[in-house]
Amino acid sequence: MAFHRPIPESKLPRAKAEGGIASVVQAEKLMQIAFVLPSAVLIGWLLGAWADHHFQQKWMMLTGIGFGCVAGLFSVIRMAIDAEKATRSEDTPSDGSGGN
Repeated sequence: MAFHRPIPESKLPRAKAEGGIASVVQAEKLMQIAFVLPSAVLIGWLLGAWADHHFQQKWMMLTGIGFGCVAGLFSVIRMAIDAEKATRSEDTPSDGSGGN
């Protein structure tokens, strides 16, 4: 089977979005972080309450809340790391000068 190399990324700097659109997009990404954790806990709680009622158990709601907390926290940490990487890649110069 032949190996095909991926297309390399261009070394040219990306064009900045005009009119502050890039700032709005970055703010929207950071606002997602604030909504993901509570919504994950809420979904876990609702699914756990449904399972409690459906299977007539009393521990499933707590398990759902715990699973929602863990899943939401994992997602928040992943999004925060991605936002950090995006910010760092925009701040570093593309000419290889090291920034100083």
